Amino acid sequence: MLGYSFLGCFLIGLVGAQKGTPTLPNTFPHEYPGIPNTDGNFADSEAWQNYFLVKDQLPNATFAIERSYAGNLPVNRPGHPNDTLFFWGFEKTKGSLTCAVNDSDETPWMIWLNGGPGSSSFLGLLFENGPILIDSDFSLVDNHQFSWNSLADTFWIDQPVGTGFSTADSTGYINSEDQMGEDFLGFLANLVQVFPSLAKRPLYLTGESYAGTYIPYITKTYFGTPNPPVRLAKIVIGDGAIGAEPLVEDMPVLNIIETYPQLIDYDPDVYNYFKEQQHLCGYDLNLSYPGIAHFPPLRPNSLPTDGGAFQGPFRGRTRGLAKEALHSALAATSQPASSLSKRELALRAERRASWKRDLSQRANGTIDPFYQCFLFIELIDYAVNFTVPWSINSTFPTEPGFDVYSIPDALNPEAPQDGTVFLNNPATRAAIHAPTSKNWSKYFEYPFQNNETNYLTSGTNQYGDPSVEPMAFLTDLATNSTAHNISWVFYSGNDDMIAWLSATIQNTTFQGIQGFTKKPSTPWFGDDGQFAGIVHQERNVTYVLFDKAGHLIPQWQPARALTFVREFILGNNPNGTVLSDGTVVGGESSPLVNDVLPGEHNPIFTGSGTTLGSTVWPSATIAAWDSFIATATATGSNY
Repeated sequence: MLGYSFLGCFLIGLVGAQKGTPTLPNTFPHEYPGIPNTDGNFADSEAWQNYFLVKDQLPNATFAIERSYAGNLPVNRPGHPNDTLFFWGFEKTKGSLTCAVNDSDETPWMIWLNGGPGSSSFLGLLFENGPILIDSDFSLVDNHQFSWNSLADTFWIDQPVGTGFSTADSTGYINSEDQMGEDFLGFLANLVQVFPSLAKRPLYLTGESYAGTYIPYITKTYFGTPNPPVRLAKIVIGDGAIGAEPLVEDMPVLNIIETYPQLIDYDPDVYNYFKEQQHLCGYDLNLSYPGIAHFPPLRPNSLPTDGGAFQGPFRGRTRGLAKEALHSALAATSQPASSLSKRELALRAERRASWKRDLSQRANGTIDPFYQCFLFIELIDYAVNFTVPWSINSTFPTEPGFDVYSIPDALNPEAPQDGTVFLNNPATRAAIHAPTSKNWSKYFEYPFQNNETNYLTSGTNQYGDPSVEPMAFLTDLATNSTAHNISWVFYSGNDDMIAWLSATIQNTTFQGIQGFTKKPSTPWFGDDGQFAGIVHQERNVTYVLFDKAGHLIPQWQPARALTFVREFILGNNPNGTVLSDGTVVGGESSPLVNDVLPGEHNPIFTGSGTTLGSTVWPSATIAAWDSFIATATATGSNY
């Protein structure tokens, strides 16, 4: 066990979380002047378009913004009239959202969803891929050049009910992802009444992170709806949480280390330790192309209590994939350091040596009794305790931090990303017809089954979600998608620590074959002609890996993200496509045949708010690591 434990921090959180659950917020839409008097019916589309039109100048916006529409629409759940979703839709060109219905109109439109669960999709709008960005000094920045609505009419939607500016009564939060899907289809039924042309136009449903759970469930509900209100054309998932926690976080740990060995200071002994733990936990599943068998049930990363519920020490963690929650938890766990002085460096070396001695005295072939199979958290603990420049302590704000969403980002504090000042400004709120019964927040821990501590309930995941992970029904979803000519796109950032989409794809059967038949190895390039990553396409499934991008890909690589949307989402760029004779459009590059793009030469960026410096390891250290990793052999079984 490490002396300063991220995991141990959550033991304290678990005790605190069991003290009781307060009444959940009861929120509702606000009726602004000019609201049509139609008793909840949206058939008078012209009246509702005029109401939802954002007419007022947004505070501090000194540039022209495309015409947009915003407000709350009900989800049509019986007994919960105040359960609504909030949307903000931006036109590609003036009038493109309000055009007349045309049954043959093939003009695409998009929806963007963030994850959490409990994260507002306005994080995407204001910090990733929208036409308005909020800078670190809270000023508004014109992002039309890279905004996704420059390619198609795009809606950013807060969901599930109660998230962001969406509303819910105190007993109206979703019980399951199936209910979320029903809510979303109910919302869409109202949206296409307000904008009738959308009903016939092809919809591209996009999102990231826990939207990897939302989107498959929405698609599943779509297939189960006799006359769906929209025409779904493609689903797009970035760095998605599609599988169970061990698959998303713990199984990829060795891949993470191979991508960024900086995390373990290029230490072969530490690598071999994590390799052994991965094997003992049964997480060393080797992917075959094509797949030869579906994955066995994965060992939970904590052991059950006598009552049968998985209530191990990590069950008390902060539950959403929210950077700030993780950041504050880490602040209580890492060894304090004021300036990485020589004394601090010496102390780290002493602690690392002590840790290795502890390993040498422990019987080989045993799972760590403290971390169990929480390999993801153990790797973070190792980095913040032993590896320069990573460390976090709230008392020392100049100390470099740790970002699971982007491994090379060790800035601490990071530049603020805060939309509350702008969105909760009364002028903004009135302009976008936002509710006054609540303030917007970028993230809250979603109370599944109307219970803030539902994550302590047997049968739920680490977020309290009782729904089976989408991985369990992806093959059935693929069969239905093929029948309805709906394509899939998965994309991922190479610098992200969360999600392993290669495993998701190789564990799914589509068009009679499990996974891809070839390892992705075709390069793709940005509009500037520079290498952007890897692309692979087979049987209506596309996979794109972004080089030098973390979890929030449009934030890290806005130009390449826009190229990706134009070419591989809305377009039909054949690059990376496997043809019937087995050849691949764009060729196969042997150095790229891997699940990772090695980043051992990449710098780790440090500073306060902005990049002030970087850490690069000696070339001899990197060369020694390259020699070692070239001889590393796989364990486990092939799937």
